[in-house]
Amino acid sequence: MVTLKEIAAAVGVSSATVSRVLNYDPTLSISTRKRHAIIEAAEALNYATPRNRNRANQQGLTKLALVHFLRPEQELVDPYYVGLRLGIESRCAALKVETVKVYHTDARPDAAMLQSASGVIAIGRQDEDEIDWLRRHTRHLVFADFAPADDQLDGVHADLWLAMEKLLVQLAAAGYRRIAYIGWGDRRAQSYVQWMTQAGWFDDRMFRSGDNTEQGGYRLTTEILEQKRPPEVIITFNDSMAIGAYRAIHEKGLSIPDDIGVASFNDVSVAQFLNPPLTTVHLPAEEIGETAVELMLERVGGRELAKQITLASRLVWRASTRLPGGGMPG
Repeated sequence: MVTLKEIAAAVGVSSATVSRVLNYDPTLSISTRKRHAIIEAAEALNYATPRNRNRANQQGLTKLALVHFLRPEQELVDPYYVGLRLGIESRCAALKVETVKVYHTDARPDAAMLQSASGVIAIGRQDEDEIDWLRRHTRHLVFADFAPADDQLDGVHADLWLAMEKLLVQLAAAGYRRIAYIGWGDRRAQSYVQWMTQAGWFDDRMFRSGDNTEQGGYRLTTEILEQKRPPEVIITFNDSMAIGAYRAIHEKGLSIPDDIGVASFNDVSVAQFLNPPLTTVHLPAEEIGETAVELMLERVGGRELAKQITLASRLVWRASTRLPGGGMPG
């Protein structure tokens, strides 16, 4: 939990001043600039004021169940989903809301446990049967990292279709034409197929689906590199797969990016420390989790109109690919 003392140290004022600003004390004499600095520091440090914490409890948000579409061991190998869950948990901690984790198994979650919670945040893609079941057994339901095809349900996600389009446009501007993709067949894969087809560059031998782990990236990259005309750049579903792709490329005696480029999705912390550092699409995992909690707070507070929120992604160019225009990252 962030303390008033930490915020005060960041801005250069006393803890008492921070407390009075965050609790909207009208008798406090302080410059507008300093007031804004305190508020911005509190937001940056993810601090919840006593007023906000009380608001959560007063509105009946005391306990959330997090229903994950992955098993625990699957989540641990994908830092993106760890970050998303931590975003939910840190926001709940700031609001003093209890969380209970429910991971994917071969059986449905305990309905009584879900019904005892103020609401459920469902993490990741759920099929129609799972969505219907969750709706029947929860008071309030919000989806994180998934946009359900139902105008009565809340969800927050990043636009993977648009993110893939942006990446492909920039890779094309960097001079790449034979662009491969490995990973699950989700929105980013669908976007890849459509964009490459429209560009006249699609080759089904350059499109491989498989599990989104480091080992999956290694295996699929090894298969693609056996082609008579290997790709100029490989896009992987996530950064874990990119690590496997790096290993396969190095075992072939090839150089990144001189012989082949690699680009990916998620921008987990390890991406910047690979050799060479990995070009990737930054997806706002923690922010998705935090926003899901805010949607739940609104729902519990009485909001009836559903919200579907899309958060922006951004391209992070590093040394595993050429830059648009043909240069190399510094």
